[in-house]
Amino acid sequence: MASFSSPTPAARADQTLSLNMRLIGHHDLGGFGGLGEGMSLQKTRDGRRILWLAHEGAPKNFTGVDVTDPRNPRMVVQTELPHPKMRSNSLDVVGDVMAVAYQTSAVGLKPAGFDLFDVSVPETPRLISHFDCSGPHSRGVHALWFVDGKTVHMSSGAPDFQPRNPLDDQFYRIVDVSDLNRPREVGRWWLPGTREGDDAPPPSRLAGKFDAGFRAHNTNVFPQRPDRAYVGYIDGGAIVLDIADMSRPKMVSQWRYSPPFNGFCHTVLPLFERDLLIVSDECIMDDGADWPKLVWVVDNRVETNPVPIGTFPPPPHGAFARRGGRFGAHNLHENLPIETSFRSDNLIIGSFFNAGIRAYDLTDPFQPQEVAYFVPGAPKLSPVGAIQFNDVFVDERRVVYAVDRFVGGLYCLELDL
Repeated sequence: MASFSSPTPAARADQTLSLNMRLIGHHDLGGFGGLGEGMSLQKTRDGRRILWLAHEGAPKNFTGVDVTDPRNPRMVVQTELPHPKMRSNSLDVVGDVMAVAYQTSAVGLKPAGFDLFDVSVPETPRLISHFDCSGPHSRGVHALWFVDGKTVHMSSGAPDFQPRNPLDDQFYRIVDVSDLNRPREVGRWWLPGTREGDDAPPPSRLAGKFDAGFRAHNTNVFPQRPDRAYVGYIDGGAIVLDIADMSRPKMVSQWRYSPPFNGFCHTVLPLFERDLLIVSDECIMDDGADWPKLVWVVDNRVETNPVPIGTFPPPPHGAFARRGGRFGAHNLHENLPIETSFRSDNLIIGSFFNAGIRAYDLTDPFQPQEVAYFVPGAPKLSPVGAIQFNDVFVDERRVVYAVDRFVGGLYCLELDL
């Protein structure tokens, strides 16, 4: 491990680092470049390509950027949140319909839930309906998954759900939106023992410093296995649910690796043809305080017994831990089953906060190899003095889009692989 008293050149946050990936376009979004975990690419009826971006916090809700030419991104619309104590954070687009998640900063506030918008004219998004998830113990929706045009899978609170611990306030909910004007819940699942009134005992918790809660984060359902939900359940680990009967989800497996690790399972990405799961953590502390936060390779040949077989080689700790802000894994490009999304079982691309965007060759799942990365210099006025790449989306042209969680805005990258 490198000594912090003698930082390597890479530890300089003003330095741009790259391998087989280069910047081809950038947009600061009019000075509102703090973006969350929602990115989706719409192909419009007139042939344009609109990248929709959810914001990390107020005052902005979501932004649409024309990336038909990723070398010249152009903002076409930017909307406002109703009040400062909320964020949108997550969104998905199917055709001309966009679902946007709303989470409040405290329980009991509104709006908390999700909106459906008609974005057939991107410059003027039109509200179709709102699904309310507010309540005395609810902050609303943190993350949603909407890829089939009919169902929203999400991490959410509910007016009738009281957690035993306030950190466990968001669970897996399934909402039928086949009638866009009347969304309705059709199923829900939470980790037994986390709700008041459960017969099961409460789960054992991580040490207070690392306790991030037992709640759902990403809730992914793919057309290859519409009877399975792949859920990152934060300190509850990676969970696979049987949702053949959406009204009664059942656990198939749970791979919980914290402790001894420091929690926050974020994404469970299945590679169906290879019987693998790619599982990413999320770093949530600055200066490497919760390191290591990793991306895991899990053998899923026996679905009821997932077994870890490797990790992606992490960026060097000595170079990045104190480069500024968070350092470690976060989001993955999730092989979205939509026309505009890149899909691969061998090339996996993720965001790593101050360690940039990184790409890995998974040809040998026991020895993943890093094959590309891009780490820009610190955005001007960054409160942590370094890039903080929050999310990544790769289109079918292999253009990589990355967003900063504070002020950096949108980066358009080209892979040289």
